Amino acid sequence: MGPDVPLLNDYKQEFFWKRFPQTILGGPRFKLGYCAPPYIYVNQVILFLIPWVFGGIGTVLYQLSTLEDYWASILAAGLMLLAAFIVQGMNLWVRRNSVAVETFTPENTLADEDEFDFSSCAGSETVKFIIPGKKYLINTVFHSILAGALCGLGTWFTVNPILLQTAQILHIIFVFLPVLWAIGILPPVDALVLWVLEQVLEFVFGGSPMATNVRLLVIFTLSAGVVIATFFIPDSLGVVLFTTGMGFILSLDLSQIETSFRFCCRTADASLEYPKDRSHQIGWQFGWKIILIYISLLIMILAEAGLLHFFARNSTTSGISPQTILSYILIVTLVGWKICQEVQGAFIFGLLRNPFFPKGIRTVEVFKQKRAILMKASLIQRILLNFVSPFAMLAFLSVDSSLQYLHTASLCIGFTRAFRMVWQNTENALVEVVVIAIVRLATLHSSLLWWNSLGTGIQLLMVGIIRDRFFQAITKLKFALTVLISSWTEKKQRRKSSSAIIILNIILFPVVLTIIALASVLSAPLLPLFTLPVFMVGFPRPNKSWPGSVGAAACICPDSVYYQHMKHNLAAAFCTAFSAGSLGNPTPGSHYLCRFQDRLVWVLILERGFGYCCINIKGLELQETSCHTAEARRVDEVFEMSFEQNEQARTCPLNQHFSNILTPSTVLPVQVYSDARNVLTGIIDSLENLKHIKEDFAKVFIWVLLHYINNKSKSENVQDNQPLQQNTTWLEENTVTSMQTESSKGPKDSFSINSEIFHDWSDEDIFDLESIGKKTGIRLAKTSTGMQQMTTEPVITSIPGSLETQSLSSDINDEELPKRTPMYGLPATDKGKQILMETNTHEMIPVVVFSSPYSHKLKVPENWQSGPFSPLLLQELLKSFPEDWYSFVLGLLDVFHSDEKRSIIFEVIGDTTLKDMYSHVVMTCYGVMLGTDSIIPSPNQIFKVYSGDIPWSLGLDWLTQKPELLTLALKAFRYTFKLMFDKASLGPVESFAELVNYLEEYDRNWFIGMVSEPQWQQSVLQEKPYLFSLGYDPSLSLYTGRVLSLQEMLLHVGQLNAEAIRGQWANLSWELLYATNDDEERYSIQAHPVLLRNLTVQSANPPLGYPIFSSPPIHVSLF
Repeated sequence: MGPDVPLLNDYKQEFFWKRFPQTILGGPRFKLGYCAPPYIYVNQVILFLIPWVFGGIGTVLYQLSTLEDYWASILAAGLMLLAAFIVQGMNLWVRRNSVAVETFTPENTLADEDEFDFSSCAGSETVKFIIPGKKYLINTVFHSILAGALCGLGTWFTVNPILLQTAQILHIIFVFLPVLWAIGILPPVDALVLWVLEQVLEFVFGGSPMATNVRLLVIFTLSAGVVIATFFIPDSLGVVLFTTGMGFILSLDLSQIETSFRFCCRTADASLEYPKDRSHQIGWQFGWKIILIYISLLIMILAEAGLLHFFARNSTTSGISPQTILSYILIVTLVGWKICQEVQGAFIFGLLRNPFFPKGIRTVEVFKQKRAILMKASLIQRILLNFVSPFAMLAFLSVDSSLQYLHTASLCIGFTRAFRMVWQNTENALVEVVVIAIVRLATLHSSLLWWNSLGTGIQLLMVGIIRDRFFQAITKLKFALTVLISSWTEKKQRRKSSSAIIILNIILFPVVLTIIALASVLSAPLLPLFTLPVFMVGFPRPNKSWPGSVGAAACICPDSVYYQHMKHNLAAAFCTAFSAGSLGNPTPGSHYLCRFQDRLVWVLILERGFGYCCINIKGLELQETSCHTAEARRVDEVFEMSFEQNEQARTCPLNQHFSNILTPSTVLPVQVYSDARNVLTGIIDSLENLKHIKEDFAKVFIWVLLHYINNKSKSENVQDNQPLQQNTTWLEENTVTSMQTESSKGPKDSFSINSEIFHDWSDEDIFDLESIGKKTGIRLAKTSTGMQQMTTEPVITSIPGSLETQSLSSDINDEELPKRTPMYGLPATDKGKQILMETNTHEMIPVVVFSSPYSHKLKVPENWQSGPFSPLLLQELLKSFPEDWYSFVLGLLDVFHSDEKRSIIFEVIGDTTLKDMYSHVVMTCYGVMLGTDSIIPSPNQIFKVYSGDIPWSLGLDWLTQKPELLTLALKAFRYTFKLMFDKASLGPVESFAELVNYLEEYDRNWFIGMVSEPQWQQSVLQEKPYLFSLGYDPSLSLYTGRVLSLQEMLLHVGQLNAEAIRGQWANLSWELLYATNDDEERYSIQAHPVLLRNLTVQSANPPLGYPIFSSPPIHVSLF
């Protein structure tokens, strides 16, 4: 889209200009989208002037000396209260007395507001329109009382001469309040309360913004309690010990106690979650070891603070004060720490290229080798920051002389904050203490009475506020200049009005600076209207910018699983980067952007404490739009120029993208899934490769089926390792057949599988044991020996052409039973065209004779032994059965644990009955999946079978009725396709052993399936090393292969201008909630390579933004 996309569409402009005057005036609707009678406007004017009239009556009576000022105020308040009750009562009465049955007119779904049909000046519709009612009665009472109170107070401020100056100021404020509310500067109540709590907690109590509102309220209450308790401690030593200990305790990650408790109480159902949740708990965990470490640290700091304060209070020596010595130590520490920290990143202060940062890095191994020197500097800065600085600052504060005058509220607040800041945010505390130290050293021979009278605690508080607001103003000014300059330098952002807006900004530059200063003082976002260089002050809001719980909402899609998987690994990488200092100070409100292949990860710092910070990880969409692609391309360019060091970058020591809101920071090795996509043209359409699929499917299926039966046999704990009597059938081995008359009854502990009498026609195989059970009423009963006994109860059927079943004698000798070989592949028969049962019932049971007594461990389920194909067709398919491969795979199975394992395996391999059983199942599935003819399958057929959409054939119904076998056949086919892909890429398979290696690798380390399947996402979360999927692009008519491989890759990370993000989010909130501009193609959502406008909008919380993943708060260690 071009740069002259309308800021507001025509239909939204009309709606906006109707609502804007209504918002400013507080309710009257003088601009309607339809024709209304004149009395509608007159009634609204009268109602609007009622408070002015009542206030005027009280003022006039006071001016005439008829009433005193308080009586005049009470009179105005009473009249206003009465009028409010009357007005609301009228609406309530009209609603209750309205006609219940109304005529419904066709509703216009495109209308922004309801249209009223007015009938008279005092009609019900007129009253409803002019006096909108309240939903609840309590609201009616509350608003009426509030209206009366405000009217009375307004009158009192007007008539009271003492409050005249205050009244004049309030008059000015009240005039602008509606305008401020209409343009979105006044905050909602909930945002205002949370903002005030955060500001007080951070700058008064020395805490940090919290990740959740509950934690914010709890920590605020505890912090306030500490300040109050400090005020009542009589001795300065007790104050030092108490504030030092509580400051350390409140700065710890106390939420880990709750996390550990929940983990200990977690049920087995929690195992379905991400399997490495506990092992990926970033940083220290609250166990007995960390508790001992914290207790030891607490004892050390209490001992240091107490002893130093005790000796400093009782010391009478003159000369250089201990604070002066500590001041020099702190200055040196700050300089050394800052140097070691800045050399960790790609740029020094975001402007100069770091000569020590690894150049031309493309692999993880090379990066780790080149950063060895930086890791030594990292160790130094960690020691200076985490050990030297806190104890030096603690000593500086403990020996301060102003601790003797603590029994004032200001000093209690100041020192409570100071002792806590040492641990809560060591970097900022170090800067503040060094500023105080430099001021004292500079004024060592002079005196600043007003400054020294404040005390060290209040001095640190003031320096902290000035430091925060100063850096906010700098980042806001940079953001404003970026918006202003890029509106002209970026050709696609250059509008017709750009030159005029730029000239106005230059002329009114003092006004722009004033707006920036005001936004900085209020810690409010600088709002660029429609992301143009027209700036306003957004309303103050909490650090996380959006209401609701962090991570509670996201636009979940199948791609979300990749971000869900990488969140723990990414958090672990951030832990390393924060401890090394390569990402700067993890200040709450900081934003980071990570880039890897097609993934964009947004990281927000929510909370900061001693040794930890709390982050929120968001994943942006992978299906890139044109705007998304344009900005992602610029992000890649910025990172490439910074980390891969092309020729242009090597010649320029400056950051060429300094104006961009993204500043490259570092590269992080992270274990993630690398996504490789290939076009299969030349592979899937190759006749030779398609022949390989048809040749290899039977081999792969034999391997899959044998391993499945073997594993199933092990899981069922079959312990039949002892030799059995030769020529014992599998039927005799498990059951004893006895025929009972209809009147006979089984034992009491029998469990029946009798089916109902069938009155339908069936195509079931008469040799299937299940179907015989259904037709004859077979019941399995436990005998006294513990074996299962088949009992039959004849069922009288009335099927045309069938013979009725007669009861048979139960004392038939088992030796008289004929031994039958398996009869596979019998065609389906009709009940009406065959004899249901022969005279001898035993002849219908599929008696299978194994030549080896051990073969029963590998027998396939009985219901798989039937088949849909005719004997002739099946016989033709059996010619392609790879017997040598079958024998080879069978010889590798670890199913027998006897000392004579080799002879047993040889015996089982020679069992022709077992081989016939497997050949029947394998080749039947072969015919269903790939056809019974010799035609080579087409690529389309291969794709359909791979995706589970098997083309219809004679045996498809037979296979789909056996879900377990269908799953195995589909798994074997997918393995076959992956084998074909590997053979085409890596070369042919030259031996059976190599083929087994391929299949074992697939089974152990691969998931081979479809992206759309739930198992794909489960495999990602379970960290399967490799995933493969076959796809088809209908727009290009191309078959594609997708491979995910889990490996350690380099992730590019850059820090974003926090005020640029807050400003764009503020505009997004204003534009959608105040201007109701929800157009998907609006100007403020178009691509902006410098501001990253589209990505910033995506990263906002739903419903205004649309990240596809948002994590709950993740606690990351800083050690």
